[in-house]
Amino acid sequence: MRRNRKLVAAASALLIGCISASVLLLRSIDHLRSDATLEEFLYISSPKMVKRMSLGYEGLIANIYWTRAVQYYGGTFHKGGGRYELLWPLLNITTQLDPHIIPAYQYGATFLAQKPPNGAGMVDKAIQLVEFGIEHNPDDWRLYEDLGFIYYSNLKDYQKAAEVFLRGSKRPNAHPFLKVLAAQAAEHGDERRTAQLLWTAIYETTHDKDIRSTAAWHLRALKVDETVTQLDQLVETYRQRNGHLPESFADMIRAGLLPGIPLDPYGHEYRLESSGRVVVRDPENFPFVEKGLPEGYVPSDRIPRRAEP
Repeated sequence: MRRNRKLVAAASALLIGCISASVLLLRSIDHLRSDATLEEFLYISSPKMVKRMSLGYEGLIANIYWTRAVQYYGGTFHKGGGRYELLWPLLNITTQLDPHIIPAYQYGATFLAQKPPNGAGMVDKAIQLVEFGIEHNPDDWRLYEDLGFIYYSNLKDYQKAAEVFLRGSKRPNAHPFLKVLAAQAAEHGDERRTAQLLWTAIYETTHDKDIRSTAAWHLRALKVDETVTQLDQLVETYRQRNGHLPESFADMIRAGLLPGIPLDPYGHEYRLESSGRVVVRDPENFPFVEKGLPEGYVPSDRIPRRAEP
């Protein structure tokens, strides 16, 4: 009898200790600020320790950590960016606790891979994160798309990107665009064309409003880059034929080089400057363009919230 009482007492003490540890863990997570320093966070940065203290509530704790990761990134970004020191520990713990929390891989990899001040600049950690996601969610083709995007856009490793896209294209219900992307990347073809295919795939397959809008902005910017490149070539053709630059698009229309005044994706007319440069009328509508910007234009940090086409 005395032995049983000792066992009950020991078990009770252990249970109380575990509950206390769990409460302390939840309180420490709840009080974690988006501007907390790394030193304030180190004592709960071990996924194994957090998992032991969660008492079987790994899914709940993972969601809390994921929420904090988003808040931390957003708060740091809106303050002008920074080193994002807590981003990897937050994402690592999130996915270790719940390996099936897909948004943490998709958004988290983007946050990690982007160059400062827009992201952490940790491309290796972004790859590690998505590879872990693929290991635990091997049939989710979207993760292969995300990983291929990192290799393609951040590392310019087109062969590796092609391999990842091809792996993803073989998963159940994979989007057909993955095969196209794999082929384009493998051929080291026109980067702009591959980017168009990639952003089109994202635009057509995502259900997230913000990601869809971002893809639409990129597609419009790519269209502007393509159109301006073609118009620049036509301006040069006119100059070679006539010995001087055209004064307007009307000159080029009369010369048979254009069917009409060229329009940007929003339906606004392009401008032809006296120097022969073709530019968009409102560059603020195209935050990702590389061509067609007025001389000396300095972009703002604002991304326009225009309706999608």
